Amino acid sequence: MDIRAILMGLAFAVMWSSAFTSARMIVAAAPPISALALRFLISGLLGVLIAWMLGQSWRLTRAQWRATILFGICQNALYLGLNFVAMQTVEASLAAIIASTMPLLVGLASWAMLGERIGALGLGGLIAGVIGVAIIMGTRLQGGADMFGVTLCVIGVVALTFATLAVRGATSGGNFLMVVGLQMLIGSAILSVIGATTETLEIAWSWQLVAAFAYTTLIPGLAATLVWFRLVNRIGAIKAATFHFLNPFLGVAIAAMILGEPLGAWDIVGVLVITVGILAVQLSRQGAVRRAISN
Repeated sequence: MDIRAILMGLAFAVMWSSAFTSARMIVAAAPPISALALRFLISGLLGVLIAWMLGQSWRLTRAQWRATILFGICQNALYLGLNFVAMQTVEASLAAIIASTMPLLVGLASWAMLGERIGALGLGGLIAGVIGVAIIMGTRLQGGADMFGVTLCVIGVVALTFATLAVRGATSGGNFLMVVGLQMLIGSAILSVIGATTETLEIAWSWQLVAAFAYTTLIPGLAATLVWFRLVNRIGAIKAATFHFLNPFLGVAIAAMILGEPLGAWDIVGVLVITVGILAVQLSRQGAVRRAISN
């Protein structure tokens, strides 16, 4: 892994982790589903426009269309839609921690359902991840965390895990930016219908809301996605996923610094255990891939 890939991975981790803090600021002042639909509309149109200017085509392969539709539904509409609704009552740090378990869930599902061998290191990482989540969830639930919001976050990360497993390798073949833009437009279309039928458009305007919306739309929404696809194309999905081990720590740290969310000793312990677990699972999967190639 070269220095450019490392910098790209670090940039992605920071941008992805910061999304929960800016989202929390948005849903405190605007209806979550409608705000997210507008965000996806703007990000999607920008992505498609830039892709068109770069000569990319909307004529995708069948696998790319499958990935585009599935990710548009599972990642943008379900995962992020449920998280935006949840963060009306769930702290940004807790939402970030739950979302950060996605690599653990992918590793668990790959082992249990797809027969992927992860070895003792990976199994230890999965166990550590479960323990870390249990530590944090126990502490937060005792502290009065909203169970309904937590459930929405869990359903969202399961939907993202399913999409990740279902479309492995489907983003190859070029036109990656067009794929990203179309995914966002699909998510926007679905969420627009839901928002129009379930929400009242009441907005408490402020410069903080405008800044958070602009940041979320351009940085986590568009830039982080582009960096991620570039990183995957450069070093492969499994190596790129190693950078997810930074997300629990960064998500909690950013929420604490910007929103002043409380951070207890058991939160820190749980985050560290989850971080170690994610890293162990990813390193184990890298080793499994190397062994498969050598054989």
